[in-house]
Amino acid sequence: MIRILGISGSLRAQSYNTALLRAAQKLAGDDVQIELATLHGIPLYDGDLEQREGPPPAVTALKQRVQTSDALLLATPEYNNGVPGVFKNAIDWLSRPASDISAVFGGRAVALVGASPGGFGTILAQNGWLPVLRTLGVRHWAGGRLMVSRAHQAFGADGELNDENVRRQLGDFLRAYAAFVRG
Repeated sequence: MIRILGISGSLRAQSYNTALLRAAQKLAGDDVQIELATLHGIPLYDGDLEQREGPPPAVTALKQRVQTSDALLLATPEYNNGVPGVFKNAIDWLSRPASDISAVFGGRAVALVGASPGGFGTILAQNGWLPVLRTLGVRHWAGGRLMVSRAHQAFGADGELNDENVRRQLGDFLRAYAAFVRG
């Protein structure tokens, strides 16, 4: 069984990226389990806070979930043509202290997906993650890209993925990513 931790980079209750991960959970094969994580409760990174109190509980909990997963699936929104600050902030916390980077990220399989109401999906945010992923030393899977554009049309008001083409693309993406994770 492959355990993938899907992290949604949006805090919104009706987030398209969280909905995309829920759809991925339903489409994952029998040998793939996708767990969902959000960034709720993670404060802005503050080195003084870290030095004084250590990492906040929400950071410690997410770090443990990352370390016990086989792979990560980062569902990134795109804000102002870039990586969302709240998502980058969480990754910055997870990389602290710097001596933990290899244990948390080093060699871990990571794939990017994203959904946006805009017409270009999340191409710029996904590209913006590439130098961060390289710095963290992950095994970035670049064998497929999934950028859901016009997400407000692909998902219903209930958050369900209604677009059959996107559903097919997501299923294909997950099968190929799982093969990459297996090695």
